[in-house]
Amino acid sequence: MKEFRRSLLIALWFAFLTFPILVIRVNTVEETVEWRWMNVLYIAAGSFVLSYLWRYMHKRKEQGGGDDAEGHRPFIHRLLAQRRAQLALLAGVALFAGVFPNLFSSYQVNIMITALIYVVLGLGLNIVVGLAGLLDLGYVAFYAVGAYSYALLNLHFGLGFWAAIPVGMAIGAGFGILLGIPVLRLRGDYLAIVTLGFGEIIRLVLENWNDFSKGPSGIANIPRPGLFGLELDLQQSTVYMYYLMIGLVLFTIFVVNRLQNSRLGRSWVALREDDIACEAMGIDRMKTKLAAFALGATWAGMVGVIFAAKTTFINPASFTLWESIIILSIVVFGGMGSITGVILGALALILLPEYLRAFSEYRMLVFGATMVLMMVFRPQGLITNVRRRYEFHGLDNAVGER
Repeated sequence: MKEFRRSLLIALWFAFLTFPILVIRVNTVEETVEWRWMNVLYIAAGSFVLSYLWRYMHKRKEQGGGDDAEGHRPFIHRLLAQRRAQLALLAGVALFAGVFPNLFSSYQVNIMITALIYVVLGLGLNIVVGLAGLLDLGYVAFYAVGAYSYALLNLHFGLGFWAAIPVGMAIGAGFGILLGIPVLRLRGDYLAIVTLGFGEIIRLVLENWNDFSKGPSGIANIPRPGLFGLELDLQQSTVYMYYLMIGLVLFTIFVVNRLQNSRLGRSWVALREDDIACEAMGIDRMKTKLAAFALGATWAGMVGVIFAAKTTFINPASFTLWESIIILSIVVFGGMGSITGVILGALALILLPEYLRAFSEYRMLVFGATMVLMMVFRPQGLITNVRRRYEFHGLDNAVGER
């Protein structure tokens, strides 16, 4: 009853605040005043429902405890823990991915390619943010470096797509180290500001250095990837790019998973949890941070090459701060440190806006509201990264044998 009264009070307060804007309408041409009383009812009812739901969810969250507590694991984790469920899910996803270009139009395939590009970008940033705990707001700079590497090397030296991929990865890793060295002793907000500035510096250099990067005009006629010298039309090239991205996503998942379970991956997690304790345990904090920046930037550089080949045209407007925010949102929304969560987060945040173009005026409002709700009620993301637990039963067994 107490929550009901509070929600009712908030509804009345919102109705009072919005009364002059939504109820009174002055027609200056006919010099009349129109009273739209129904708007008061809509505002009051909407405010009451939202406030009540907000309070109800807060109360349920406080009473429910942690999702990861023993016996309270989320349903998705319990489902994925079953071997049969894993195999069935993988088989279904593989079948759908294999026949996708045959079921949908080229436009839908193009959208899916874009989503897969953001999947790889999200997995790359997940190394830096999700595993190492380093807030990077300039990740798009490495993405731009990879794209411009292919475009400029092809323009001046005729370098092909397949030769440009390792070059883009190497240049991206180099820029990752270049960023990592000055920020080795920074953390938190200071690290975020420096990385943000680095991303903006790269974009401004590309936009104003006309002799080098062609400035705002960009670089056009970038070749698409070839298939053993065969000439592909636009539709065939789109399908080929789709399957290429599927292979790249699988390769990225394999490498990131191996890194996550390696000694270096455990060092990243230790650095994320407590960098002082990490250093006290004998882990070189500086090398660990540099490795995170370099490997994260490597994937961004590689995807930048693919983006340039997909669009055949790039300019600095494609690599704004908003791209970094989207990639970071994918990692946070999906679940920091979780490979499955980042994949689902990328598909949700990239595909849903495309299929909700009918509500284009409200897309940013929905996006902001979704992120607020996620941060309040599920800050760990869609899928929480399950911590590994190591148990030693040797002593118990020895006592039992006696």
